Amino acid sequence: MMQLYDDTCFNCSKLITNKYSTSFSLGIKAFDKKFRDPIYAIYGFVRYADEIVDTFHEHDKQQLISDFRAQTFIAIKQKISLNPVLHAFQIVVNRYGIEHDLIEAFLISMEMDLDTRVYDQEAYKAYIYGSAEVVGLMCLRVFCDNDEQLYQALLPKACSLGSAFQKINFLRDVRADHEERGRTYFPGVNFENFTEADKRAIEEDIKADFADGFEGIKLLPPGTKLGVYIAYMYYQHLLKKITGIPANTIRQKRVRISDTQKMALYAKAIFKQKFNII
Repeated sequence: MMQLYDDTCFNCSKLITNKYSTSFSLGIKAFDKKFRDPIYAIYGFVRYADEIVDTFHEHDKQQLISDFRAQTFIAIKQKISLNPVLHAFQIVVNRYGIEHDLIEAFLISMEMDLDTRVYDQEAYKAYIYGSAEVVGLMCLRVFCDNDEQLYQALLPKACSLGSAFQKINFLRDVRADHEERGRTYFPGVNFENFTEADKRAIEEDIKADFADGFEGIKLLPPGTKLGVYIAYMYYQHLLKKITGIPANTIRQKRVRISDTQKMALYAKAIFKQKFNII
């Protein structure tokens, strides 16, 4: 009967992923079946932690994130939780040897959003590492399936890809982050006077991360490459759209990719994989 409980918990994380992100849901479906539940579990965990700091405004967020941290590590140690998201996550952590310091770094970044409003260079790097790069490394632990040599080889490239994704999120969400939440992630940038030069500098930085991250995608194990490449294509397309609009427009509206465009990119990725041109 424990298998039934485990399966139910993984299904909860899958439901969370499908509800919150059509893009990641499509990407996960492109993984071989054995990789899907573990990645759903990781996404469910990070999504709910993010909800604490961005959504639960009528509650004590500091207490909630503190409780969430404690419950996470208790679940990992005891190898069980009555919280289905944490139960699925602890299975993945224990099965694939995900380092506890990656989890801690992620939770620290979530806490930074509770009181940090303007980020200097040091805080910016720390936040990106904890909020995005370590999530990529958790997924990489799953993809490498205890192949330590492959994991270490791909580690820096996984960090670059996660960094690119997060910086694009920052650009896409400038209006909500700056006007609604009072956050400015990019150090030295004044979004009250966001210039074309500011925007180009950020875009060039992202392109460098993307180039390095793509080299890692090409080296991923069978059954994982297509799903990650789909996410890469989505974010590349999003960056292309952002690059094509003026700096002042970034502050006025959130750039999106339509469902039709997502499906076209999905089909293109499958075509490339079929002909071995990824």
